[in-house]
Amino acid sequence: VQLQACGGGSVQPGGSLRLSCAASGIIFRFNDMGWYRQAPGKQRELVARIISGGSTTYTDSVKGRFTISRDSAKDAVYLQMNSLKPEDTAIYYCNAKNPFERGEYWGQGTLVTVSS
Repeated sequence: VQLQACGGGSVQPGGSLRLSCAASGIIFRFNDMGWYRQAPGKQRELVARIISGGSTTYTDSVKGRFTISRDSAKDAVYLQMNSLKPEDTAIYYCNAKNPFERGEYWGQGTLVTVSS
């Protein structure tokens, strides 16, 4: 199983980035996909999740600014991040979990830095 995340970078406050995560080795359509982040000195937290049926959830701090989506034809999940704030600075991780199986999978992380 591989979750290959990319799209991180450095932007100024108010800027935008789009993270992508390509999945292989899993039956993508059966998996709930999520983006987590971990800021320095903090615990990893869920940012957004999209289940296999397409429903989405977001942590309160990103509602209205971030959008998660998935493309089953490409076995990929995306996180569109707009109006970025310094507090969004973190390593962002892609996650896959099949609700009918034990365990979950993590990508390698991509760094997002928001700074002026």
